[in-house]
Amino acid sequence: MSDRTNERLSVFKTYKLYVGGKFPRSESGRVYEVTDSKGNWLANAPQSSRKDARDAVVAARKAFGGWSGATAYNRGQVLYRVAEMLEGRRDQFVREVADAEGLGKSKAAAVVDATIDRWVWYAGWTDKIAQVVGGGNPVAGPFFNLSSPEPTGVVAVLAPQESSFLGLVSVVAPVIATGNTAVVIASEKAPLPALSLAEVLATSDVPGGVVNVLSGRTAEIAAPLAAHQDVNAIDLAGADEALAKELEIAAADNLKRVLRPQPVDDWTATPGTDRMTAFLETKTVWHPTGALGVSGSSY
Repeated sequence: MSDRTNERLSVFKTYKLYVGGKFPRSESGRVYEVTDSKGNWLANAPQSSRKDARDAVVAARKAFGGWSGATAYNRGQVLYRVAEMLEGRRDQFVREVADAEGLGKSKAAAVVDATIDRWVWYAGWTDKIAQVVGGGNPVAGPFFNLSSPEPTGVVAVLAPQESSFLGLVSVVAPVIATGNTAVVIASEKAPLPALSLAEVLATSDVPGGVVNVLSGRTAEIAAPLAAHQDVNAIDLAGADEALAKELEIAAADNLKRVLRPQPVDDWTATPGTDRMTAFLETKTVWHPTGALGVSGSSY
């Protein structure tokens, strides 16, 4: 018998894209190295191509009808289920956020807790936002005049570069809470929390295609999304000034809604409703009322 301790090889995780509810490798076959804050290798992440971006848009468009047509209450239930699963994988995300952002375990844990709370916060807004931004309008005449919010459609989201998990959820959750579908470009230097979030989404009740997650070079992936005729809006949170200007010009070709980069000093601050209303359209309906009786009263 040998006294030598048996050693086993580590099983390294293979990170993949998330498109249409499935986990493809990049169409290009490319990967790039992801390192921690000290330059230590963490994993090889898929480097998405323009074809991957186009495939993600197709998947998001296909999922839009069912997701936008679901009741707001049902969307809230589905999103709350995601929060439950994030809570169950909390330790994994603490490790990934600590590596991605160079944080100690306690600080990383606080970020993850804030992220899960943020997801719950947006899940609670699904059936309430219409009451805030919609309602009846006073008009001169025998009409009901009602305005109600509707989702814009397929939204491309450039996730924040520095806040790999809390910032990510803070820009993705409001997009899908209001009935849109999303094509998300993960933080270029810290994509692993986003790719792991995709695994949570895949095993929750969120239909495939509602959220599609791409990793790689932000500028390379964002260019075809900004110019894509079937993308209705784009959030430039993760773009620098030069890239944002370039993408705005491309987005103007089909009159996309554009949310310009906004400096965020503290992602833990209460976000308000701005990111939800940024990707909502307002539908106004006129309906005649009937006059009752000789007094001319109406209902």
